[in-house]
Amino acid sequence: MKIYVISGLGADFKVLERLQFPKEHEVVFIDWLIPENEESFNSYVERMAEKIDTSEPFYLLGYSFGGIMVQEINLIKAAEKVVILGSIKSDKEKSRLIKMGEMTKIPKYIPVNFFNLKNFEKYSVFRNFFDPKNPKVNQYFRVTDPYYLKWSVQRISEWKFEQKNNIIQIMGDRDIVFPLKNSKPDYIIKGGTHLFPATKHKEVSLLLNKIFI
Repeated sequence: MKIYVISGLGADFKVLERLQFPKEHEVVFIDWLIPENEESFNSYVERMAEKIDTSEPFYLLGYSFGGIMVQEINLIKAAEKVVILGSIKSDKEKSRLIKMGEMTKIPKYIPVNFFNLKNFEKYSVFRNFFDPKNPKVNQYFRVTDPYYLKWSVQRISEWKFEQKNNIIQIMGDRDIVFPLKNSKPDYIIKGGTHLFPATKHKEVSLLLNKIFI
């Protein structure tokens, strides 16, 4: 079967490139699209789902914001299994920081030019948020269109979702973006920061080969 994979916010597939999937399956990466002006979340999800062939059974896997995206896609194109890495199964699992953004609507009012690449590289807090000991953090984030980044941050803060039964959740126990204490994942990666698919790829690969059978 095909495994359709979506990476994290602003990330291409470098952060997932060391993962080893079962050899009998075909891995298909879905690139992030740049949102159209004032595009609704539902419209965007439908466009992201266009590459998925429903004429045969398939799996979905998403990392971080990609985990949110594959769950939304699953509502309109149902997968055999949905696996999320470093992501949440419902809005009830949001971190305190994300909930604050939802309540205050701050992401909506942050100017687009705040999200330019120079600003992201300038603020060391950005690196510390994902993995303070990993010097390659900036290398993983290559989708740097400012409007896409602002739009995505706003969508995450506003996201409302009821947990579904067929979601398999894998989280790191040192993840600051989506803290473990807010969730009850199926699998926990010990010592895993938000970048655990890259830094703990062997452990994650073993799990994926167990899940995608």
